Amino acid sequence: MAYDVTGRLHEIFDEQQVSEKFRKREFVLEVQDGQYPEHIKFQMVQDKTSLIDPFKMGDEVKVTFNLRGRGFNKNGQMLYFTNLEAWKIEPAGASTGGGSYGGGQQAAPRPAAQNQNPTLRAQPSAAPIASDDDNDLPF
Repeated sequence: MAYDVTGRLHEIFDEQQVSEKFRKREFVLEVQDGQYPEHIKFQMVQDKTSLIDPFKMGDEVKVTFNLRGRGFNKNGQMLYFTNLEAWKIEPAGASTGGGSYGGGQQAAPRPAAQNQNPTLRAQPSAAPIASDDDNDLPF
C-alpha cells in the first residue's frame, strides 16, 4: 500500500553498501505538524537510491513510500523494525503525470475502501491537540 507526504528536505545521507547484494540511502524530511515540525527518516533501496540526486537540502518535495516491517529472532527473542521505503520523489505541487523524478513510475493504484484513507497528507493542524498547560513533556 502506498502513502505520500510533503515536506522540506532536512538532511540527505550518503549511499551505504550494506552487503554485496544490498544498498540503501536515507534522508530526513521535515514535516510541519501543528506547532512543532516532525523529522521523519526515509530509506531508498537498490536502484532507487539515486532518486534523491536531483534535489538538495531545503527543497520542498512530495515523497511516495511503502510502510515496511519485519521481525527477526535474536538470541531467542523476537525483535521488530519498521521502515518507510521511498520509491518516488517529486517536487511539491508537481502533477502526477509522466515527467516526475520517480524514474518515470506512476503511483501504485490505491485500493478503494469506504472508511479508509491509505494516503498520509501531512498538513498543519488548525489547533494544537493540547494547550501548553496540559503539556508535561520535558521539552
